[in-house]
Parts: sequence; C-alpha cells; structure tokens
Amino acid sequence: MAWTRRYEGEEPQRVNRWLAQAGVCSRREAEALIGRGLVSIDGAVVEDVGRKIEPGQTLTLSDEAAGELASALSVVFHKPVNVVSSQPEAGQVPAVRLLTRATLVGESPRIPDATTSLAPLGRLDMDSRGLLILSDDGVLAKAVIGPESELEKEYRVRVSGAVSEAVIGKLRHGLELDGRKLKRARVDVLGPGRLRFVLKEGRNRQIRRMCELVGLGVVDLLRVRIGPVRLGDLSEGRWRVLTAAERSAMLSGMRTTREETP
Repeated sequence: MAWTRRYEGEEPQRVNRWLAQAGVCSRREAEALIGRGLVSIDGAVVEDVGRKIEPGQTLTLSDEAAGELASALSVVFHKPVNVVSSQPEAGQVPAVRLLTRATLVGESPRIPDATTSLAPLGRLDMDSRGLLILSDDGVLAKAVIGPESELEKEYRVRVSGAVSEAVIGKLRHGLELDGRKLKRARVDVLGPGRLRFVLKEGRNRQIRRMCELVGLGVVDLLRVRIGPVRLGDLSEGRWRVLTAAERSAMLSGMRTTREETP
C-alpha cells in the first residue's frame, strides 16, 4: 500500500531530508527511491534528488517503495549469557541464530534464517545479558548508535567490593577510558551490592571497566532499557518484533535531542 503524507512545514525542504527526519528512511535511501521514480509530489513523479517539497504539498511513496521500507526487521531479544551479539568466533553462538519461530513471542512478518543479517544496535558482551535490539533498519541504527544519539541505556548490575559514597561519586563523573573522559552517568544504589546505571554512551565493556577502576567487580550485568524500549517481562532467550510505536518513539527522541542542542 502506498505511503502518503502532507508536508506541514513552514519552509520548503528537500524531500530526502524530510523523509529522514520523519523516520521514513535514510537520506541515501530516499535518493535511491527518487532515482527509481518511486516518489511523487501531488501526483507528479519526482525526478530531481535535490527537489524540495513546498508547504501543503502531498508526497507519496509507491506501493513498491513502501513495501521495501516496511520489510526492514527490528527485534527485541532477551540475550542470555554465553551468547555473542554478532561476529562469533569458532564455537560461539550469535544472537541472531536464536531468533526462531519456537522462541518468538507474538507474531513476526518473517523468521530470520541462516542468510539473515541483523546488526546489534548497542552490543552486549558475551558475559552480559538482557535487552538487545537487532535490526536491518539503517534509520533506526543511526538513532540508537549513531554519533548524535543521546538515547539512555539502563542496566541493573550486581557487584562485589565496597560500595561507598566516594565510589558512587567517581562512577557518576570523573572516570576516563582509553584516555577519554566518560560522559556523566546516573548511578544509584538499589541495595547491598546492587547498582543501577543509566548511560548515554556505549564504550567497549564500559560498565565492567568503570567498576574495575573503582575497585569493584561485576558479578552480573542486565540491560533493561534502551531509550523508550524496555525489556519488561520478556523471558530469557525469547524475542519479539519492535513495534511501530517503539520505533517512532526512538526516532522522536533522537530528533528532539538534536533540535535542543545549541
């Protein structure tokens, strides 16, 4: 089914930029669709990739274009330990291979197979568990792990060692990894040996390395949220399709952050 939307902006805007900001597709994808004659404005096919849409005009993506964009698959997976997010070495199990019909919760437009390539949007190391989003949606990937992303990632962490106010203060701000200062983190004590981390970056094994710097050891690490998407009651080893509302909320979060940046 064709996709149609009226442009309500106050100033003319390039079609590819508007489609990207609306979360429909990336600029490059929009340019490719225009080049194939699959985009029209007020019934006339757009032939120039630099074409601007005027306030009040209606843009339509053909059935073929809408179908291609809708075929992108994004899933929410509860990754167990000893499963790698991607690029397994010999003997390791990649997360995408656990996305089977038997482990699916709800419905999915397609079931991944041996040829399916879904990238992790924010990896979890093999020793960690919890929320992992896997997707072949380039626009969503940019929102989650792109350089402008400010989406929060929330973790529940069990640690060994002495947790003092000084230790929590250092975890919140002031640590460096690989010669670069870390962004401020929200760190709260939930109970004896139990911490809550909320980060806006995803450096390699970041929480484990942060804890090592202050004399703590990580016993268990569970990611429970990425932006507006929560792990909820999804059982370990099970997966579900990311909803349209969740995707829209993640893209909206990215755009809001960009618009608020001075």
